[in-house]
Amino acid sequence: MIDRRPGIGRRSSSRWWVAAAVLALAAWMVIGGIGGPTFGKLSEVSSNDQASFLPASAESTEARAWQSKFASSGSVPAVVLFESPEKLSPAQLAGLAPLGTQLSAVAGVSHSTAMVGPIPSADGKAVQFIVPVEEGNGVKESIQALRANATGYAAGAGLPAGTTSYVTGPAGFLADLVNAFGGIDGILLFAALGAVLVILLAVYRSVVLPFVVLLTAVFALCGSILVVFALAKAGAIQLTGQSQGILSILVVGSATDYALLFVARYREALGDASNKWSAVGRAYKGSFGAIVASGTTVALALLCLLFSELNSNRGLGPIGAIGIVFSMLASLTLLPAALGLLGRSAFWPRTPRKAQAASAAASAAVAAPAHSNIPRVWRRLAGIIAKRPRAVWLGAAAVLVVCASGLLQLQASGVPQSALILSKSEAVDGQTAVGRHYPAGAGSPVVVVAEEKSAAVVLAEVKAQEGISDASVVAVPPDSGARPLADAATGAAPLVRDGRVLINATLSSEADSAKAEQTIATLRQKLHDTAPGTLVGGTTATATDTNASAQSDLWRIIPIVLAVILLVLMALLRSILAPLLLIGTVVLSYAAALGVSAWVFNHVFGFPGADASVPLFGFVFLVALGVDYNIFLMTRVREESMLNGTRAGILKGLGATGGVITSAGVVLAATFAALGVIPILFLAQISFIVAFGVLLDTTIVRSLLVPALSYDVGSRIWWPGRLARHPASKEDQRAATAS
Repeated sequence: MIDRRPGIGRRSSSRWWVAAAVLALAAWMVIGGIGGPTFGKLSEVSSNDQASFLPASAESTEARAWQSKFASSGSVPAVVLFESPEKLSPAQLAGLAPLGTQLSAVAGVSHSTAMVGPIPSADGKAVQFIVPVEEGNGVKESIQALRANATGYAAGAGLPAGTTSYVTGPAGFLADLVNAFGGIDGILLFAALGAVLVILLAVYRSVVLPFVVLLTAVFALCGSILVVFALAKAGAIQLTGQSQGILSILVVGSATDYALLFVARYREALGDASNKWSAVGRAYKGSFGAIVASGTTVALALLCLLFSELNSNRGLGPIGAIGIVFSMLASLTLLPAALGLLGRSAFWPRTPRKAQAASAAASAAVAAPAHSNIPRVWRRLAGIIAKRPRAVWLGAAAVLVVCASGLLQLQASGVPQSALILSKSEAVDGQTAVGRHYPAGAGSPVVVVAEEKSAAVVLAEVKAQEGISDASVVAVPPDSGARPLADAATGAAPLVRDGRVLINATLSSEADSAKAEQTIATLRQKLHDTAPGTLVGGTTATATDTNASAQSDLWRIIPIVLAVILLVLMALLRSILAPLLLIGTVVLSYAAALGVSAWVFNHVFGFPGADASVPLFGFVFLVALGVDYNIFLMTRVREESMLNGTRAGILKGLGATGGVITSAGVVLAATFAALGVIPILFLAQISFIVAFGVLLDTTIVRSLLVPALSYDVGSRIWWPGRLARHPASKEDQRAATAS
């Protein structure tokens, strides 16, 4: 028998809501309790070795695979250098010889590859050792130990006063790169969360709500970290320092954006809902579609990176998509549960009153459907668009075109390895010192794998190549200790593996210079003609192949991303024309952001160029996240258009979502700007491009260009959907007559 007494059904429904909310909170507490500690373990399954980024089909990858056959374990060369202000005496040179034994005893130094040294320079002012360091996550610790040994030995070996020691080379650069990424585990996250907290406090003018939103983002990050760690440990995805940092920023930014939209709908519903749980239900109805559509679009756009040739890019695709999925889940489960339990007290001390919640929307995050409740700035903007829509969107488009004119200044063909680290680096300083006394490419050899029968011809070709200062076939080592470099060029028998020999060559120019890359390109062309099947690898070849793959990815992935987003928008808006126009505005916004960024990189920051992956990453993030705001706006516009006609719906939709989108844009820009605290050139450039692009998107594209263009087009914007034939409102009819 049903109890029909007043309030009984409502209390029963509320109890179910409370039970569901408590279960949701408990589930997320478990996820946070496990995922939080896992955050510090991500470095255990992360790799920053550029060589591992390349596909198996790349020539340098094949050369690397063959190179590993000439040693029982893979190794990366480190250069231990001593630089003296004066010429070293024979006795001082002899005093450095025992250091080889000391260095070989350092943990992580490979014993399957012979250490070379001491090697005095031609001017007698420097000595270097080539120390093979085992690959893996222990490179950082091995380099620290080598540096400590070198510094201590230099102080007590009777060398001239002012002698300086360096540990550089590929292993030294890798260790310094790992050090630079060290802030990702703490500094980056705290910087992002701190920036978001300040913005939320200003937006909501509440003490409680900003922390609720922030905790939603933190728990979403904990959940995504659990899945990413498990997949990386199983070898299903490749995790790098770059993707680890981007994951944190992406989750914090997107989860906060979705929370802003849900909170805006919740506060609006509190005005006339019968109780707080009814308000949660109405907020769900108003925001669920937009959040799911937005998150799905971003996740699919990120998954398009699976088409990349670079393993690092392919890894970021699912990593980013996992983060977006957890952002959606947290925003649609954890946040509603917390808001339902807190009710109006979540907004303390500016608690909205019943039937007046929308009119209290002084903050930028509040949306209100009634014209009188729209903040004054949005009412004025709507009035300007209604009077002169064509002038507004043409003016906004002109500004973006001017900004995009700097696009051709972007130098995204790769940068020297020494420019990747923006903070002080001993490896960078040491490489400069090496160049003062040795061939600049010493320590980063060119690796040539040739068939045994053509070894002599290949060696002669390599030695004759301009830009190569020396070359020798790797010989069978007489022992596993340190030995002079000249041993490899003696009459000793060459080391042969599966009918192949290994040739090491030294570049006369710096290994990460454009001249060295040209030397590699020329050498490959000659050897492929002279001895087909010969492979050229090494540090420079790896960088060359990485840049080529990144530039190829740009033209392959951009059309795929655009096609995916276009299909999602068509399904969501049930239109063809509206998605096409929206995609056009997003692409124009991306070009404008890249154009301004190019000018800033070249003339303000003085960067030597940009990583070849920067335009692709900038495109994926700006286009996918830009469509986020398109979805926020146009789903509300469509909702209002069904009730009031298209042109009136556009103005009301702009007023209702203007504050939400602006707040979301500022939050997302702040989170991506936090990437700048990590002293890595790639992250600094992505940080600026995305932060500036998002602000450009929210202030010009979403506030002026899209509403004015849509208003000018009118109901035809929904073509060929039924809404295009919806009876026009009086405002639509007046606008059509006026035009």
